[in-house]
Amino acid sequence: MLQAPPTGPQDLNGASRLTPLDKLQGSLGQRVYLSLKEAILTLAFRPGDIIRKPEICDRLGVSRSPVADAVARLAADGLVDVVPQAGTFVTRLSMTDIREGAFIREAIEVAAAELVAGQISDDQLKDLRRNVRMQEALVADGDRQGFMALDGQMHEMMLSFTGFPRLPQVAQTAWLSVHRARQLILPVEGRLQATLDEHHAILAAFEARDPQAARLAVQHHLRQLLTYLAPLERAHPELFATP
Repeated sequence: MLQAPPTGPQDLNGASRLTPLDKLQGSLGQRVYLSLKEAILTLAFRPGDIIRKPEICDRLGVSRSPVADAVARLAADGLVDVVPQAGTFVTRLSMTDIREGAFIREAIEVAAAELVAGQISDDQLKDLRRNVRMQEALVADGDRQGFMALDGQMHEMMLSFTGFPRLPQVAQTAWLSVHRARQLILPVEGRLQATLDEHHAILAAFEARDPQAARLAVQHHLRQLLTYLAPLERAHPELFATP
């Protein structure tokens, strides 16, 4: 049965799971922004949750000003909605935005995989193999968040191997809505292992230096998202925006 990932017992709206600022880098405002953004992307703050600024200030030990600035940036990212006289809410998932983000990401990554497979170096292959081996360990431990982090690193490496320095950032921006949706999918029974298997297929195509195989492996991998997400939208309509 498909289920949304559980939250902790009355998680205080996710504020208790914010990453402490001393674990992050950058200016104070940047660290507040990154802490909140991570909490939204990992569903510590779930779609539709209200963002209570006083709780965030208390948790992070900051004044209201950097929190307000961070919320403004998150609104520009499309991750929160600021409703006058009502409050600030985590944006609900939008299937339109998810489909658009998935379309953009597929167009970029499939083309990148085809290019990289024909020119990948031995050192780059070594980095990918090391990443996939670490993924195997995290799957064995059932560590979904650790796996997600390495998954992201693998995709960033693939894009960086094209030699186009702005490509990873362009893809990441398109992927924001999709990233949250993927948090719903990985807890589905068998999906973590299936994702790892898809990564093995991508790696094998690169090892064979086969552009067509790499193209097909990446395309298959990215298209699994919508296959799994449609049943979750029906099962948990409260997490999704009304069309």
